[in-house]
Amino acid sequence: MAVDKKPPEEGSILVTSIESAIAWARKFSLFQYPFVTACCAMEFMSAMGPMYDMARFGAEAPRWSPRQADIIWVVGTVTNRQAPILRRIYNQMGEPKWVMAFGTCASTGGFYDNYATLQGIDKIIPVDVYIPGCPPRPEQVLDALMLLQDRIQAEGSSRMRALKEMA
Repeated sequence: MAVDKKPPEEGSILVTSIESAIAWARKFSLFQYPFVTACCAMEFMSAMGPMYDMARFGAEAPRWSPRQADIIWVVGTVTNRQAPILRRIYNQMGEPKWVMAFGTCASTGGFYDNYATLQGIDKIIPVDVYIPGCPPRPEQVLDALMLLQDRIQAEGSSRMRALKEMA
């Protein structure tokens, strides 16, 4: 008498590692610290509003202490005088942490090509995602956020291993 064992239906069994589960949870709970300095703030506020619903990505609630934030949004022009402040705030954030350069000025200095303006925040802190535009449209902001979420999910344990090796 043969017993017919059917294989489990596809998708009925969940097998994962704890590291990938943590990466999944981390990508949907991004606590942000907005470093807003200039005119891009208006578009940043638009992207954070109810029409674009940043809450569905788990990134709606700003934190006003860098120690509680996972991601820093650098929005607008950063002057050379503000650069040490931005660096200090970045250093106060816990690991893992991510940086988004919001707009052309944060990414490259924009049309402010002078002695007073930092020509891109990547000169002082590492940037994970650049959002182009003057100012960028809210749809671009959502695309950048989804790109960052994909990177967080993909790098998962590799970023944590790198942090452990650095310690």
